[in-house]
Amino acid sequence: MGLFDIFKKKKKKAEEVTVEIPHAEENTDDTSAVGWDAITEEFTRVYPGQTDPKHYGTIVKWSLGGNDPLDGISIYDGGDYYHFVTYGLTELYEKQSRNTELSGYGYEMTLKLKKAGLEDEEAEIRNICVILQSIARVTFTNNEVFFPNEFIRTGQTKGMDVNQKSKLTGFIVIKDPTVETIETFNGRVEFRELVGMTDAELLTLKSRDSVAEIYQKLGSDITDWSRDSIV
Repeated sequence: MGLFDIFKKKKKKAEEVTVEIPHAEENTDDTSAVGWDAITEEFTRVYPGQTDPKHYGTIVKWSLGGNDPLDGISIYDGGDYYHFVTYGLTELYEKQSRNTELSGYGYEMTLKLKKAGLEDEEAEIRNICVILQSIARVTFTNNEVFFPNEFIRTGQTKGMDVNQKSKLTGFIVIKDPTVETIETFNGRVEFRELVGMTDAELLTLKSRDSVAEIYQKLGSDITDWSRDSIV
């Protein structure tokens, strides 16, 4: 999957983006990473013992002219699924914004990818990282913030999985029910989860209420590349 055109429900021309995610074992920044540590602490609370999750980081940071807006993405093992969390939409290091209530944009993105049916787990994990970086780039370049009960349509006519066989072509956004909103030294951080949806499902969405209704009808927040449309 190369090009990923992001659209929100508002009719707005989207930017065409491509990213490559280099691998990094851990955050190597020498600056105090109080925001980063707070995110990790919350996920370690949910997944005790997973002190060294799989992690993909950037080599050249966005602030230094790099192409990837997120400093990193960690992946926790949820048993039947992989739980992704981004690092970079909030203030990970020192406080820079004047908004003392929120840390950065006030949220990080998460996603749960179902393990069953994945032909190449590593390729699919890297693919999700590409998608998350692409969506974060829209936020960084266009100041687009994605709130719960909104939806994201893409220019994809084929699935977003590596082999483009899935019927899922976009997302709804919900508040992640697995992790708690946290108060950090740099402000509040909410975790907003992307849930994969088919194009047919997305076309039925007209309002926040309709997003809440289809999420309830779906009955799961786990993105399953192999599922059929529910409409």
